[in-house]
Amino acid sequence: MSEVGAREAPLLDEEFLARCAKLVLFSRSITQGRLRGEKRSRRRGLSTEFADHKDYTPGDDLRHLDWNIFGRLEKLFIKLFEEEEERNVFLLLDASASMIEGEPDKWRHCRQIAAALGAIALSAGDRVHLRVFDEKMRPFFPALRGSRSILRLIDTLENLAPGKGTALGRSLRAHAASCPPGSIQILISDLMDPKGLEDALRQVPGSRGESWLVHLLAGNEVEPDLQGDLRLLDTETSEYVDVTLTRSVVEAYRRAVEEFRADLRNHCQRFRIQPLEVSTSIPFDQVILEWMRQKRWLT
Repeated sequence: MSEVGAREAPLLDEEFLARCAKLVLFSRSITQGRLRGEKRSRRRGLSTEFADHKDYTPGDDLRHLDWNIFGRLEKLFIKLFEEEEERNVFLLLDASASMIEGEPDKWRHCRQIAAALGAIALSAGDRVHLRVFDEKMRPFFPALRGSRSILRLIDTLENLAPGKGTALGRSLRAHAASCPPGSIQILISDLMDPKGLEDALRQVPGSRGESWLVHLLAGNEVEPDLQGDLRLLDTETSEYVDVTLTRSVVEAYRRAVEEFRADLRNHCQRFRIQPLEVSTSIPFDQVILEWMRQKRWLT
């Protein structure tokens, strides 16, 4: 176990896991998984779950004629069934060094949110893919299936160590190259990349399925509580800058944060990504059980 994992309490407790089992990820698009699972698509197929009837037309499969209705009405109807398919859910975790900064730190919040969403997806029959990136996309973890994989996912996240730098665009491009259509993609990140957001967010467009963004910010990143003469260190590049935090400097910082948020909203709208800004000062279970349900990400 890593030092990070050894110091921390479990990411999720049994009571919260029981609540997760009662939720499902809500997808507004038609599921397009290749394997059968517990998620019903809106398409009519020939599974075992009866859905409706349609009038018989020449060429229909005679094995699916409803003879009971024919006996009563002397009309031919074909039975329709709901097609059950398995969805792919991708958890995209930013493990760069900036994620361990702030108070409370973003790294634990990130993993708790990922563990909860993964547990919900696995309980409901989805297939879960965990993808972690920092300076590059790390080797892919094997896909997980079934509720028995929940503890394996949590254990992986508890022992996950943060990295150093950030390569958001290159990492998400590596993900996009192998992401199947119709997937639910959930990016959890502080989005702090000196190369900007546009190219990175372009890699997770909503046209590929459902694209969600959990934008994590620590409370003191939004409202800095520092003052005086300071030397600020960039944990990813090891560069530093000397500043004097006067009132005007703090106000300029706040304006820059608001501009960053506005740019993010514009990019998300352009690329059909559904964003949710989360402060680490808000307990993660409130984010899951209240905020995400209000956004209709969960039902």
